[in-house]
Amino acid sequence: MIAGSSQRPVYASAGWEIDLARRELRSMGEPVPLGGRAFEILAELVQAGGELVSKNDLTERVWRGVFVEDSALRVHVAAIRKALGADRDMLGTTVGRGYRLNGAWRVRQMGAPLQSAAPDLLPSTNIPTASFDLIGRSTAIAHLCELVSAYRVVSLVGPGGIGKTALALQAARSLPAGFAADRLLIELASLSDPAFVPSAVAGVLGIKLEGEEISSESVARAIGARQLLLILDNCEHVVDEVAKLAETIVSRCPQTTVIATSREALRIDGEHVYRVPTLSVPPEPRLAPEAICEYTAADLFLTRARALGSSFAMDEENLAAVAAICRRLDGIPLAIEFAAARAVMLTPPKIAAILDDRFKFLTTGRRTALPRQQTLRATLDWSYDLLPKDEARVLRQLSIFAGEFLLDAAIAVSGEHVSDVTGQLANLVAKSLVVADIRGDHPYYRLLDTTRAYALEKLRASGEYPDAARRQAEYYCRFFAGAESESELKPQPEWLAIYGRHIDNVRTSLDWAFSPGGDGQIGAALTAVAIPLWVQMSLLAECRERTELALASLDDAAANASRLRMQLSAARGWSLMYGVGRAREAGPAWATTLRLAEQLGDSDYRLRALWGQCIDQFNNGEFRKALEFAHRFADVVADSSNSVDRMMADRLLATTLHYLGDQKLAHHHIGQTLSRLSDLAPKPQVVRFRFDLRSSAHYFHARILWLLGLADRALGVVARNVEEGRASGHALTFCSVLGQGACPITFLAGDLDAAESYCTLLIEHTERHPIRLWNVWAHAFRGVVIARRGAVAAGLAALRKALELAGEARYLPRFLLPLGELAACLGEAGEVSQGLATIDEALSRCDARDERWYEAELLRIKGDLLLRAGAHRSVAAAEQALDKASEVARGQGALSWELRTAISLAGLRISQDRPDEAHRILTSVYGQFTEGFETSDLRRARAMMKQLSSG
Repeated sequence: MIAGSSQRPVYASAGWEIDLARRELRSMGEPVPLGGRAFEILAELVQAGGELVSKNDLTERVWRGVFVEDSALRVHVAAIRKALGADRDMLGTTVGRGYRLNGAWRVRQMGAPLQSAAPDLLPSTNIPTASFDLIGRSTAIAHLCELVSAYRVVSLVGPGGIGKTALALQAARSLPAGFAADRLLIELASLSDPAFVPSAVAGVLGIKLEGEEISSESVARAIGARQLLLILDNCEHVVDEVAKLAETIVSRCPQTTVIATSREALRIDGEHVYRVPTLSVPPEPRLAPEAICEYTAADLFLTRARALGSSFAMDEENLAAVAAICRRLDGIPLAIEFAAARAVMLTPPKIAAILDDRFKFLTTGRRTALPRQQTLRATLDWSYDLLPKDEARVLRQLSIFAGEFLLDAAIAVSGEHVSDVTGQLANLVAKSLVVADIRGDHPYYRLLDTTRAYALEKLRASGEYPDAARRQAEYYCRFFAGAESESELKPQPEWLAIYGRHIDNVRTSLDWAFSPGGDGQIGAALTAVAIPLWVQMSLLAECRERTELALASLDDAAANASRLRMQLSAARGWSLMYGVGRAREAGPAWATTLRLAEQLGDSDYRLRALWGQCIDQFNNGEFRKALEFAHRFADVVADSSNSVDRMMADRLLATTLHYLGDQKLAHHHIGQTLSRLSDLAPKPQVVRFRFDLRSSAHYFHARILWLLGLADRALGVVARNVEEGRASGHALTFCSVLGQGACPITFLAGDLDAAESYCTLLIEHTERHPIRLWNVWAHAFRGVVIARRGAVAAGLAALRKALELAGEARYLPRFLLPLGELAACLGEAGEVSQGLATIDEALSRCDARDERWYEAELLRIKGDLLLRAGAHRSVAAAEQALDKASEVARGQGALSWELRTAISLAGLRISQDRPDEAHRILTSVYGQFTEGFETSDLRRARAMMKQLSSG
């Protein structure tokens, strides 16, 4: 109710603020991390106005009828006091009765916060369902659930194998229904480079890398006010980057909670460290058999052993041996699981004896001084040594995989020396050394983090690593060989389900290939076939980095080198084209692609290169050169049977002619484009040209229609195009749908509400999928809308700031409209001289680049500026500018610009007491319109004509 109102109450006292609508506790204006349930308690206390609130009342209001132990309330009170820090006494306690918030709290009303749109394509949870009961952890789970609702960051800390991940996942599954948040697991164990932490989180959230490299800040912006529980799993090897990410998220995302699992704390503000306890183990003195089973470690051993088919007698000897095993393994669940797996073949006393022998060196000295990692390593040594030779070899080979792998991959990597990889793999799964996921059509396998690290050491020590790494890289070269062709046939989600889950293994193969002792040629080949993976996952920056490394390592004397260089150059050109500050480097990459494509006679890559060079010329303002490449593209496909390629040729010609100002011919070619849309498959075509051809055709169609004076049709296309672009799921395409079509066209039609709505959608989209240049443009456009609504000073400030952030990008075609509006705003703000300078700069740019589509409007704005009072007022110069604007608009067939100029000219004639001429100017243009009569320009023209007629 508060969040939906126009005002929100904020309570303030001695530098502290409690913002009920934003659910934020702030100290000196900075957010202080506090869990959701703890904040609800704080909100109840501050609204009580210093009065005592009983424990029963607090519990009833916050937990809403759910029974909880007194300890739960104490946990949250402790969290509030921790957040208050030195002012912890502000939260007063009356022992046995309740709590009050001390201090003089004043309340003020503030404007309600903007409501962030929830990302529509993101899953509500990716946490797998439990495949087995978590033995001995019910108390820990209940306690962890309370911690998660009290603190914004909860770190589960403990040694490897203690069950941090399992506990975190079960706690997430067990949170009460009132904890209304999406719950997402981010697995970090496979990451070899801390720099990929934000990318891993972005991948799960659905944030695509287009326009800039992902960062902690961009992830936090994308999350915004979304209710979210993030589980960051296995953080210890990338702990610094995780700490930075978590701290950024909790400081900027008021409704996000983080659970981290790690062998060490993150050491950030607001973190609550929960040290995961070991399972309880039977003490050394001999106990009665029934008493041994009451300890959770023993319960786990017995449960798992029975589940695996062990049938040893529950007698005193065996149970005593179970107790000894649990003690030797320090109650660490993973180690106990390994031991229980051996109970199928060995009796508990035999297992205990082996353990005694294996761990003899750990029983000397102080037991408490021994690192738990050493205990787990010893357990792994013992488990590994019990494996038959072939199983041990397969386990070593499988450690080459950084993520999930298929049976075919396991067979390929294991080599020719193992005859029955399928059987060995099944045995390893049964012994809990390999995890199997059999939910889909094809089983996927993976090694646990600690098991993989251990087995990888064995692989390196055995001297087998180079051969295994080579076999893995060669396998993925084959695996991805048909990936691009399949991407044309399968919907994106289906394609990613097949190929996307292999990206960590591709990365490790490439890391090996380009390392000393690797094979650069294999690396280049793998990079080339894996390009669709980065394209479909929108990993633009990684695509650029990988292709540049492959190109640098490519031996031109090797077989197929020219084709690989062509493929890699095309991918590099694409990734540079949309990269921040790197677009100008794309031209040479596309030139190389074209040269090699022509040498090899590869028509597919020839078209990609011509398209790339055409777009590159757009970005550099060389519209005549862009037209040359568009014509070359059209010449190549003139006799082609591929209607999609012919459609692309018309689309390129329409776009280029539109920017050059020839709207009639542009309309012809966009019509040809639209006539072939039915030849497209139902799914977006993004592979060859990296954007959705269907959506891109429509937003340029809308632009051309509006300029031709067909506003109703243009607005209809916009509405359909937005829904189509949203459904495509392609982040960069949707930016263009909004920025090239919806925002400017609704603005020019005078529908400021729609323009503002589309602008907000674009800003949110470019924060969720960090695409910096479109984000900057959207903020510039927002300034334009603000100014047009009458708040000229505020709009001008926003517009100037955004254009400054844009830097050289302000010379892209999309920024011409904001520049023209900047000049108009400067005139309204009394800065006519600066406005004229801005207009003259823009007009000079149009002349130098043949960028004519907006020229008539710039001339009209110049005319209006020259009519403003002041030293620069010149009626003659204004008439000259307006006459030229009319001439340019008529020559281009841009009826909408012609009408705007007619309105300005009519206004001038009225001021000169020449009403008949003003009426003639307006009627001559107004009469050419057949639709759009409710748009603002036509309404204004009609009102002027009516006034002139009645006068």
